Amino acid sequence: MGGFARVGRLIARAPRLVVVLAVIGTLALYALATIGVNGEGLFQRVTTGPPLVEGSDSWAVYQARLRTADESQGPGATAYVRQVALDDAAVQDATQAAVARIAEIDGVTVAASPFGAVPGPAFDPAAAHDGATRDLATELVDIDGTGFLIDVGFTDLGDADPLPLHQEVARIVDDAVADMRATQPDAVADTSSNPLVFDDFTRQLEHDLRTGEMISLPAALIVMVFVFGGFLAAATPLTGAVASIAGGLAVLYGFSFALDLDQSAVNVVTVLGIGLSIDYGLLIVSRFREELHRRGGEPRATRTDALEATMATAGRTVTFSALIVTIAVGGLLLFAPVIMKGMGGAAVGVVLTAMVAALTIVPAVLYLLAPRITGPSVLSRVPGLRRVIATTADVDRDDGAFSRLAAWGQRRPWLVVSAATALLLLLATPVLGITLRNSDIEALPAGNERRDFVEAFREGFPDLGEPAITIHTLADPADLTGFLDQVAEVEGVRALDAPETVDGETFVGVRLDATDPSGPEAVRAVEDIRLLEEPVELKVGGVAATQIDFLAAIVEGALLAGGLVVVATLVLLFLMTGSLLVPVKTLVINSLSLLATLGVVTWIFGEGHLEATLGFTSTGGIETYVAVIIAAFGFGLAMDYEVFLLARVKEYVDAGDDNDAAVRKGLQRSGRIITSAAAVVVLVFLGFALGDLLMIKEVGVGLAVAVILDATVVRMLLVPATMTLLGDWNWWAPAPLRRLHARLGLRH
Repeated sequence: MGGFARVGRLIARAPRLVVVLAVIGTLALYALATIGVNGEGLFQRVTTGPPLVEGSDSWAVYQARLRTADESQGPGATAYVRQVALDDAAVQDATQAAVARIAEIDGVTVAASPFGAVPGPAFDPAAAHDGATRDLATELVDIDGTGFLIDVGFTDLGDADPLPLHQEVARIVDDAVADMRATQPDAVADTSSNPLVFDDFTRQLEHDLRTGEMISLPAALIVMVFVFGGFLAAATPLTGAVASIAGGLAVLYGFSFALDLDQSAVNVVTVLGIGLSIDYGLLIVSRFREELHRRGGEPRATRTDALEATMATAGRTVTFSALIVTIAVGGLLLFAPVIMKGMGGAAVGVVLTAMVAALTIVPAVLYLLAPRITGPSVLSRVPGLRRVIATTADVDRDDGAFSRLAAWGQRRPWLVVSAATALLLLLATPVLGITLRNSDIEALPAGNERRDFVEAFREGFPDLGEPAITIHTLADPADLTGFLDQVAEVEGVRALDAPETVDGETFVGVRLDATDPSGPEAVRAVEDIRLLEEPVELKVGGVAATQIDFLAAIVEGALLAGGLVVVATLVLLFLMTGSLLVPVKTLVINSLSLLATLGVVTWIFGEGHLEATLGFTSTGGIETYVAVIIAAFGFGLAMDYEVFLLARVKEYVDAGDDNDAAVRKGLQRSGRIITSAAAVVVLVFLGFALGDLLMIKEVGVGLAVAVILDATVVRMLLVPATMTLLGDWNWWAPAPLRRLHARLGLRH
């Protein structure tokens, strides 16, 4: 008896104990993730910020800014009131009344508007922010003269949460603008600060996560009811998914102590965990029902034998698949950016959690429910559904729709291969014009107050905000004079700020004609400045510089991670099949499918198609790390389905069937699972794509497209056709490797 069969027998001995322990464990893991060990759960520990690459020039400039920041000051808040007449007495009175109220808030150092500054409880006369040296009437009025800022300074609050104070500022400003509308009906105001931005991202993240789960899990249940012909069999894979969500969040919580996890990691990795749990659960449930049917009943001994056989076959396939997916997503750990390491580490944990759930909870539930999942279901008695369910839930046929599809392709393999390849290449063509970028506030949905603030502020105060490019040096500012003259001549540069020296570190802000700090004009300006001859050692930073350095790190990491994934895939598929050609063919076809997926994502998000349909505003490109995630996760899911198919084909080959018959039977047995799992997973991904965070929407749509292409064009058409063309060469390997596979190969 093999190891997997032994696991099945152990579960059969105490299935109720396994379920009870699973429920307790799931609740404990969920509590750990949401509450934490000290009342600080996962959502409080994740962060948001620029995707920095440690050691890069942009990272050095960012760190220098942090070093020279006034540690006595906390994050300030700013309100932008616009579409008003500044000479209206009602506007002035409402503004100063609001400023006075704000100045009473604990921790405020000063509150200022164009009409005057009011010191707060934390006012420090010696500080630069006291407003005494500022020309408020000029500095705080926008370039059109129809809007102004209310600027609020806070002292460092230590460990106290600054968010409630910033929310109070926003409420006071909103009340003031409501009063202004008596004479200025078009008046509008937006308030922003770092705590408010972080809170918006956190709330949106939690909202999108709940929305995705509420839509995707019920939709998945409905699809699986038709797949298995009843509610109980359909609900069983979802038990693993629920446990996987809890375990995945707990894994993320643990990683938050070792890595700075970005907020989007929670949704992205949760999506992967749900998708894989359903994939693995479907495979286990389907094989168990098949083994029960083969034995003709559900007495206890039959159930035990069926569970042993299920674990020895489907359990082995799940483990093998999880290993390949782990390697695919684990490649993200080899990238330099911390955000990618966090995604990779968390994804590895979630994949393993999904595997453990599929090999423990799902088999235990199946064993207990065996008498009720093999007989006719209530749905099968409904006249309109009887024929549908009889087809979708059939587990006892080697011939059917999928074997007929394979046979059709086997009669014209060159046509199928040519047509499928041409379609994938056509879909991939937008990749030739792909633009990768790192968005910041643009990731929030249109209409979000903080996003509206930033977009309006960039237009109304082009010289007041953070410059698009920052030059940093430890040298004497006088040594930069000639260099700065050259910078001023760079295309797109509008002005240079006067050098600012703090604690021996000098900063020079470079302002551009373009308002998009990470757009192509800003990127080109950074590249041109970095090409200039430097008179002293200096660094060029800013949003566009961060984007350039991030992309360079991604390209460098992709070579190492891609090489590891290729080698590991070749080795593992060889151990599974004993073939050299099948692993190579798999890599080529999966790469083509991923290029097609990225082409579709570029067409939608980069070129701005389907904006109204999907509810987003294009930034002119796709997120750099999203492209990497789609490639890593998409490859993992593709390998998932490839392993499902190859495992059954190889099973028939080992049993003595010729290649073409094995392909037909293997597709018939696995095709229903692949297409059903794909349908469910696509619903899961699209459920999360209905969220409003741009990167989550891109990942959801991208992975849905990847699964659709893989489960239809690739797995149903291209793979069977290519295996037909290769014939017995599918299973070829040199004699030394055949002997190696005979000793080390993986068998049922």
